[in-house]
Amino acid sequence: MGNLVVSENVTLDGVVQDPTGEEGFRLGGWYGQVSDRDRDGFAEVLFEEALGAAALLLGGRSYTWFAARWPSRGGAWADRLNDLPKYVVSTTVKDPGWRNSTVLTGDVVSEVTKLKQRVNGDIVVYASGQLVPTLLEHDLVDELRLMVFPVVLGSGERVFGRISDRIPLRLVDARTVGDGLALLTYRPVRDA
Repeated sequence: MGNLVVSENVTLDGVVQDPTGEEGFRLGGWYGQVSDRDRDGFAEVLFEEALGAAALLLGGRSYTWFAARWPSRGGAWADRLNDLPKYVVSTTVKDPGWRNSTVLTGDVVSEVTKLKQRVNGDIVVYASGQLVPTLLEHDLVDELRLMVFPVVLGSGERVFGRISDRIPLRLVDARTVGDGLALLTYRPVRDA
């Protein structure tokens, strides 16, 4: 059975919007405001995460962003992401061009539940700010990994901005990445 792992880059105040500054959000580009050591540590963590993944699950916007960048890249990290099975939850992506990609059609909860039953290992969800709240609210997330960037924006789309009810979580790991990033790992408390 698959283990659904949400992997998000967030600011200290939980903003996920426009980390690279390409979307035109006036506070975007916060990802690039860290040291080289932070970026190297970040890349190391995400490469290890990709090596441990059995599949990727992405929302439409995140899929489009990743598919525009990773197929043309070389190296071990790119090779891993390009080779992994990728599942896309989207009503707009019809014919995915990125190798090993499948669009999930139908009810999101039902499709992801079936995916978890089919895949053996970690199914990693990158970004996907619209998909993550649905997965959390339907108790499909087994682990939440937050890479916290040391900046407060004060406004912007937040990773938990669309959650309609309390979701108890337990911190299972916390570590510093590079000089100033924090990797926080949580698991749902299902018996709460």
